[in-house]
Amino acid sequence: MMIVGLTGGIGSGKTTIAQIFASQFAIPIYIADTASKQLIETNKDIRQQIVTLFGEKAFEQEKYNSKYIASIVFTDAQKLQQLNAIIHPAVQRDFQHWVAKQSAQYVIKESAILFESGSYRDCDLIISVVAPVNVRIERVMLRDKIDKEMIEKRIKNQWTDAELVKYSNFVIENREICKNLDKVREIHFKILKILEKTH
Repeated sequence: MMIVGLTGGIGSGKTTIAQIFASQFAIPIYIADTASKQLIETNKDIRQQIVTLFGEKAFEQEKYNSKYIASIVFTDAQKLQQLNAIIHPAVQRDFQHWVAKQSAQYVIKESAILFESGSYRDCDLIISVVAPVNVRIERVMLRDKIDKEMIEKRIKNQWTDAELVKYSNFVIENREICKNLDKVREIHFKILKILEKTH
């Protein structure tokens, strides 16, 4: 089974693109961010490691205090690295279990930090979703109700669009939603052609 990585910086609209693949072409989608949140909430070992690293404040009333953690890791590269070292291996194992249950011709792994986490190595093809930084900031401010400064800190911790494009097989410029369906359709059929050649 082919694994297609789907990535893009915060606010690029990659989840929207993933939903088009799922709704229009029934492609199974693994959203790494959702999986990591679920693992943090349910895996006692992961929870304990996070508490050891960040203190009791990491969880409030049994819920992961993501705003508190974000305020630390996006200003402290070492702490971000340590957090990723806890979460990424667990997400990777979870993804492998998920893939084993799928029967589609290809699956999509959607991750904001596909390259930064090293999980791009498991992908046969990579799609990057890009958009102007000012557009991304506006989207995230509306969606997450967080201030511009915090979003800019997150952007600084992610690869630039230019870096993503350099290492991607396909690029979607997500400026106008109406054009996304055509672009997704085009990429989907190109992937199917590649699959035909490899079988």
